[in-house]
Amino acid sequence: MNSLVATPPVPPHFYENPHLSPSRPMSTSSYSTNSRKRKADDDGNDHDGRMSASPTNSPALAPRSLPAMRNIKRARPNVSGRPLSLPRLLETLDTDALRTVLRSMCDRHPALVDEVVHTSPRPSVTSALQVLRNYQSTLQSSFPLGGNSESDYAYNRVRQPLGNLLDALSDFTPHFLPPHEFQTSTSLSYLDCATDIIYELPRWSTPQNNIERESAYDEICKAWILVIREAAKRGGGIQLQYGGWDAKLAKHNQNSGGKLQPAVNELGSILGWMHGPGNPTHGNQAGNDLGSIREQLFSGTYGFGTPVKVGPW
Repeated sequence: MNSLVATPPVPPHFYENPHLSPSRPMSTSSYSTNSRKRKADDDGNDHDGRMSASPTNSPALAPRSLPAMRNIKRARPNVSGRPLSLPRLLETLDTDALRTVLRSMCDRHPALVDEVVHTSPRPSVTSALQVLRNYQSTLQSSFPLGGNSESDYAYNRVRQPLGNLLDALSDFTPHFLPPHEFQTSTSLSYLDCATDIIYELPRWSTPQNNIERESAYDEICKAWILVIREAAKRGGGIQLQYGGWDAKLAKHNQNSGGKLQPAVNELGSILGWMHGPGNPTHGNQAGNDLGSIREQLFSGTYGFGTPVKVGPW
């Protein structure tokens, strides 16, 4: 008799892979994923908030202004010749050319003379002396090489530049004299240098050729007297006294051979220091006493060392 042996049933977990982890419910996995997303979103929101929030104590930045655009001069489409403008034309003129243009304009239009005179700056002592020195240099360079520099031949060679120098001297001197010149110090400074120029004029062996030099000394002597009298009206001649003009004028008089003696006498009569040759001893003594008293008054030492009497006079 064939008997059947019943096979025991196989448990369900026998067919599952033992290396695989048991399955977990889907709800747990989705919950963790959602929580991670929310955490990332929260972190991002916190970061954005921190970035957007500005500190209260940070300095405010001033707005920067952009540099202005430079005006670039565009090239002309058509290139053609054209004359210079007046400012550019004047830049090309030297001093001599500018003088020539002004002189020509004044000759054509005499009404411009007053305008040019009032518009031009007032000549200074330095500028006037520079012009005179230029004439003097031209005179010295006109002498012939070799030979006698005092001869008539040399005089004829330099006669024209010598006349130009003397004419310029006679034109500039009245400009620095009162009442046209208000400052006596300016007048004295000009006369001091102008007298030196006259002293440096050439001397000629023929006396007739020296007449121009002697005439120049006569004119400058009159100018000295005029300025000395004008300076004496201001402050009692204190500028003449403390400017050393007595010594300067005495030196000029010595160089000229006594041609400035009238000016020396005028200065001596005003200051009380020097007098004419008529009474030199008494005049010099009185002048020295008066000058000493003036110096004591101005220095504040007048009366010091003088004994004071006590009792009946």
